[in-house]
Amino acid sequence: MSTSEDFYRTISIADVKIDPELAATVAAVADEGTLDAASRVLRITPSAVSQRLKALEEQLGRVLLVRTKPARLTEAGEAVVRLARQMALLEHDALAGLGLQSEDAPRARIPLAVNADSLATWFLPPLARLSAVHDLDFDLHRDDQNFTARLLESGTVMAAVTSEATPVAGCSVSPLGVLEYHAMGEPAFVRRWFPDGVTAQALAATPFVDFDRRDALQHEWLAAQGVDQQGVPRHYVPASHDYALAVRLGLGWGMVPVLQQGDGLVPLGGPPLRVTLFWQQWNLRSSLLDTIAADIAAEARRVLSR
Repeated sequence: MSTSEDFYRTISIADVKIDPELAATVAAVADEGTLDAASRVLRITPSAVSQRLKALEEQLGRVLLVRTKPARLTEAGEAVVRLARQMALLEHDALAGLGLQSEDAPRARIPLAVNADSLATWFLPPLARLSAVHDLDFDLHRDDQNFTARLLESGTVMAAVTSEATPVAGCSVSPLGVLEYHAMGEPAFVRRWFPDGVTAQALAATPFVDFDRRDALQHEWLAAQGVDQQGVPRHYVPASHDYALAVRLGLGWGMVPVLQQGDGLVPLGGPPLRVTLFWQQWNLRSSLLDTIAADIAAEARRVLSR
């Protein structure tokens, strides 16, 4: 039997045990991107990191990491990383419950996924309060609200702000509120491009601002006005604060959240777009994760539309 065939040998499920230390090593490489960077975090040599990865891969009969730069998790690797993060969270809760956490114990690392507009408007204040009280390090992953749930599936994050109401496997879901968007423009821009009103003909020739190539808000609003977004001039500004600033400076019109509108913008009319947001988190009995969820939900109730 060749080495390759031996690596993918059949393994008895009863014999498989995943060592928490080995799983944590896979997670460290996924987080840091390379074996060298993970070795510095784990305070072991790169050779030891490689040996741990090889040992777990041989034990499971699965390739866990594609050793590119940065390293990329396979589907099996995602499952191991998800387990590693869950074990670390439960261990943190257990030590806290037993009163065994020392002052020099490592701070808990909490990876979360959030959409750009929430991050720019309401999401950071509760995290600042939580970090001050609980000594937490938040690792935020920004993505469109339609895609953040994928980061839960991969084990990259423990919880996510998402537009998906159907829970990811192994997760719970609860509503947060609604982000409402209006089509807005800078007054001089509106006078220049819409001298006879915001008509379909004018919209087809007027530049707008897109967040990125996965953002469909402007396209949905144009469709509601009877305009096909194909061929309409546009600018791409992939940062929420800079996006609102670009509209305010007259680069183009755009769908701006109510929480970012302020003075200096005028509405173009048409229907508002309402994006319902949900909180999805791992379905674990974790007092720390539940505390984070409660504070974020309270902030959402305070500032988001219902």
